[in-house]
Amino acid sequence: MSAPVPVPLPDVGAELPALRTTLTLTDLIVYAGATWDWHRLHYDPAYLAAHGLPAPVVDGQLFGALLVRQTQEAFGPKAFVRGLHFRFARPVFAGETVMCAARVTARERQPDGTVRVSVAASVEVVGERARVAVAPAGLEVELR
Repeated sequence: MSAPVPVPLPDVGAELPALRTTLTLTDLIVYAGATWDWHRLHYDPAYLAAHGLPAPVVDGQLFGALLVRQTQEAFGPKAFVRGLHFRFARPVFAGETVMCAARVTARERQPDGTVRVSVAASVEVVGERARVAVAPAGLEVELR
């Protein structure tokens, strides 16, 4: 039996590849179905008009899913997200494009050979109505 290959240490300060996506009404409905969150805020035009909203509001938990996706795509299949936190700054509406940005803030090799990595992140709406949607945000990742 051969010895396990050591997990490479990502550099502190390294930026993860940005994740950019346009969140469509279809995306919101699919996410609502997956999470059983059928609040009318996420899809109902009459409800939105009655509350002065220009379009369906993206479910805030979807941003957590995007941040985890970005991190797992950056670190590969041996990455396990151990912790996630984020704060909503501004609402995002169906049809808007968001970009997740993240960078490594700390790393530490564990006695068992795994690597613990801290990541600072944010989500911004890009385009005509650019704004910060989620900040601060952070993830604790274990690389096996």
